[in-house]
Amino acid sequence: MMPTHDWDLSPGDARALQKRLARQVVTRDDLEQVQRVAGVDAGFEDGGATTRGAIVTLDAITLEPVESAVARRPTGFPYIPGLLSFREVPVLLDALARLETRPDLLLCDGQGTAHPRRFGIACHLGVLTGLPTIGVAKSRLCGEHGPVPENRGEWTPLYDGDEIIGAVLRTRKDVRPLYVSPGHRVSLETAVAWTMHCTTRYRLPETTRHADRLASRR
Repeated sequence: MMPTHDWDLSPGDARALQKRLARQVVTRDDLEQVQRVAGVDAGFEDGGATTRGAIVTLDAITLEPVESAVARRPTGFPYIPGLLSFREVPVLLDALARLETRPDLLLCDGQGTAHPRRFGIACHLGVLTGLPTIGVAKSRLCGEHGPVPENRGEWTPLYDGDEIIGAVLRTRKDVRPLYVSPGHRVSLETAVAWTMHCTTRYRLPETTRHADRLASRR
């Protein structure tokens, strides 16, 4: 049984919980050999009344899917920027529990430390599961950055004041960059490296692409 907490919180209480749990986030490398890497994502059914959580595990070398799981829950939290995890993490934990083999690393469709309280969905999942996690977001939630180099695999730091909170990563030349940050038990440099390892000919890593399709039933 994975540790958890009360999910029926006001937005103010949710933000306070994020600040407390953020103290448990580890942003240095604490990974063993990664044989299975997973992507997680959530979609919505019934006009948003039901949240559908999906997880797809890939072989870390071939990037071929080896296992997947889906779970559903009534949507219990409104959409509020910065509080995505309270809307999606409960059903993602359900989906993770349905896997026969736990993955060694999770890539999440959302922020890690690139978050106003340094506790995006990747951090939340990492702290609750104990798994190494990485946030790979399609858009910026907070922070500032300079120009992003155009070549594949190059990146520029994402700053909040003087603090580096993530990387703005060009996964393909001439396409919009991704916002990558540590979730838990992973350094920024390793987060970037794994994101690029999982990215083939598309903008998004294969982990995200497979999980998004399953979450959206595409």
